[in-house]
Amino acid sequence: MSRQLLLGHHLSLPCCGVFNAVPCCSDGFSPTALGGCLGEEQDAQCPSSIAVRKRIDCHPQPGASQESCEARGCTWCSSDVPNAPWCFFPEDSPYGYALTLNKRQAMSLFGNDISPIVFEVEFQTKDRLRFRLYDPSAQRFEVPLKIDGPGVTAEEANYEVEFSDDSTHFTIKRKSTGTVPLVDLFFSNQFLQITTTVPSTSVYGFGEHEHPTFKHNMNFVTYGMYARDQAPTSFANLYGVHPFYMCVEPDANAHGVLLLNSNAQDVTLSPNPSLTFRTIGGILDFYLFMGPTPENVVQQYTEAIGRPHMPAYWALGFQLSRWGYNSLDVLNETVNRMKRYDIPYDVQHYDIDYMERRLDFTYDKVNFAGLPEFFKEMKKSGRHNVVILDPFIAKDEEPGTYRPYELGQEMGVWVNNSDGVTPAVGQAWPPGDCVFPDYSNPRTVEWWTQLCLEFKDVLDYDGIWIDMNEPSNFMRGQIPGCADTEINNPPFIPSITDRSLAEKTLCPDSKTYLGEHYNTHSLFDDLVAFLYSVVQQATGKRPFVLSRSTFVGSGKHTAHWLGDNFSLWKDLRRSIIGIMEFNLFGIPYIGADICGFNYNTTYELCLRWMQLGSFYPFSRNHNSEGNIVSKQNEFAEISRATLRIRYSLLPYLYTLFYESHVHGGTVGRKVPSSWKKGYYTVYAPLDKIPLYIRGGYILPEQAPATTTTESRLNPFGLIIALDERGKASGSLFWDDGDSIGNSRGVFGLCFQANGVTLGNGAVQGWELDLIILEDPF
Repeated sequence: MSRQLLLGHHLSLPCCGVFNAVPCCSDGFSPTALGGCLGEEQDAQCPSSIAVRKRIDCHPQPGASQESCEARGCTWCSSDVPNAPWCFFPEDSPYGYALTLNKRQAMSLFGNDISPIVFEVEFQTKDRLRFRLYDPSAQRFEVPLKIDGPGVTAEEANYEVEFSDDSTHFTIKRKSTGTVPLVDLFFSNQFLQITTTVPSTSVYGFGEHEHPTFKHNMNFVTYGMYARDQAPTSFANLYGVHPFYMCVEPDANAHGVLLLNSNAQDVTLSPNPSLTFRTIGGILDFYLFMGPTPENVVQQYTEAIGRPHMPAYWALGFQLSRWGYNSLDVLNETVNRMKRYDIPYDVQHYDIDYMERRLDFTYDKVNFAGLPEFFKEMKKSGRHNVVILDPFIAKDEEPGTYRPYELGQEMGVWVNNSDGVTPAVGQAWPPGDCVFPDYSNPRTVEWWTQLCLEFKDVLDYDGIWIDMNEPSNFMRGQIPGCADTEINNPPFIPSITDRSLAEKTLCPDSKTYLGEHYNTHSLFDDLVAFLYSVVQQATGKRPFVLSRSTFVGSGKHTAHWLGDNFSLWKDLRRSIIGIMEFNLFGIPYIGADICGFNYNTTYELCLRWMQLGSFYPFSRNHNSEGNIVSKQNEFAEISRATLRIRYSLLPYLYTLFYESHVHGGTVGRKVPSSWKKGYYTVYAPLDKIPLYIRGGYILPEQAPATTTTESRLNPFGLIIALDERGKASGSLFWDDGDSIGNSRGVFGLCFQANGVTLGNGAVQGWELDLIILEDPF
């Protein structure tokens, strides 16, 4: 069910009860930090201005001055509050929080305003609402991710939508609470902005970024979202784009919101509390997910964007990688060392050093002579091989010597310059210059598929790892540079690194099959969708695809890792935040480079990281060229012990992935729970990792081995952790581990325990080792 309204320019939209504002002081504005709820009262320096916490930036680009601010009709006033805007919408502005509809045409930030606009509402499901704002007179870019719902009536929905008599306002209320927020809007050709209050400061999500806490700081923090080849840096825009957040309301209900937009964008979190979204193209296409629990929100979100894929069982084993093995001899030594120490290990990754001069679809026949045979030996030992491929192709090889380029040239698969004819040329890992496949082009799918299937006959890989797919380019734009046009240098650039759309990538006016790179840049991970299909064709098994760049819905096809992190304690800690965030984004098969990718690690850091990383959903140790490799006996023994714990719990982890694949929830998450507050001293020497099991749960386990091929043959057991009432429950999903579609030998079990009595007829006939924890901590 949908409804459309034709609206005049700069409509002010009170919207969505799940956003409801509450008059409370935000966490960051504590009395000890800033002398009370600073901003609750009028600023003493600017007695006529609005409270600091309510300020909305009226000059979001750098270089604001009092003169330029007041020329826009905005208010200028300095503030001691960190990050608070000095140029902000005035109190009587229709774009702040005091709505005055008679001034709709009075202000324009960047010109080329669009009027009228259409406001459209769709009642998609009882818990999902879509509303979009677009230009009815011109076709603007929209993300090619179609999200439909069966449609419900107003009576069936768990929310209600009401329009004012003059159809200039609407409210959306959660029927159970009936709360109402505000939304204000700008809509111009290259600047779209919308502001909403939110019911609390408990806001989570937005990606991809690195930041110190899972719950966001709301003190005028701005996050840019634009895919970028950039090592994890605090608050910078990183490899993927996920304009999705979850808010936990004061009554513990939760809701989620997606802005489905692929253009360069940012969001400012303000202490009112409020959120201001800004983007430089497309339309404003919002989806609201009503929850009411956080897990419900994620389930509803993945129902819309696509459920997470089901990984193969072997993909949950420990994985080893390194940029800089540099020869087959070093690889052999690595494998033999793992065998010698009896360390569980299922997957070997091969970084760009296995290639001939870093050329895709080749291998170095000198330093890696015998690599095809090595792959076969790995498979005989029950292990698996994952090769890296990069999304750029060298163009300067001798004619007749490099088939990937010549076939691609013949098929016309490249991203082109602004003329739409000549290929965009940049520089990356291979020698000379490179061209960039346009993965939104069906011809490119044919070309890449053919090359991947041919390469499978050379190296018998089990999975593909795709890197540099933001897309990354070692230049600012392609040769000879980006023309000085509005599309390459728009009047507003969101808060992204260097405030440049072309930095380390292609010029925005480059042409792809879907349109200008200006709109499609962050969608370059499109290749993971058909790469998933290619690996399935090549192996005949459940695909393994690992991608650095991701977008909304990527979890249907790919795993992700948190990029080129650093061997620092902060990176270890923040990896936990990244893993929880990507579970919100519908990409639960997620991990970080254990021990860190950049810099040399230390013994203690790497050891603790191995213990933590043994519980990542995607567990891989990977480091950079030239960094040290730990070979100490004691390190190996401790690593073996913690990895054996992982392998013993793989049936439980596999079951969590199955439930996520079917129902769409999280695998890695915060514990929802009623905590008994207290402080405890925990014994944690270097050879031990404190590990606890929540009371009330039954975990299936299996005797560990050095590969999942072997461990899957071992006896099962149950770990029963009783709650305070002496009860516990759990489940197990089991199949052959890698079949496509209807797996062979599928079955599921549910367990219930009351006291020490295990009740489930389906378990009879099994030989189970039981571990009963009657007083869990």
